[in-house]
Amino acid sequence: MDYHILREFADSWVLLAMFVFFVAAVVWAFRPGSRTQHRDTADVIFRHEDKPAEKEART
Repeated sequence: MDYHILREFADSWVLLAMFVFFVAAVVWAFRPGSRTQHRDTADVIFRHEDKPAEKEART
């Protein structure tokens, strides 16, 4: 393969694939119903704020 053919392929199809991947990632992150999952993930560090974790939960 010639360098120019690879460059043309990268400029067209790979750029399109990267754009589609980016749009899919944004849509997946802001999909309906994901708010509870993101909120639970954000609050995981405060889960045992009142008392230490139980012995079973630490392992």
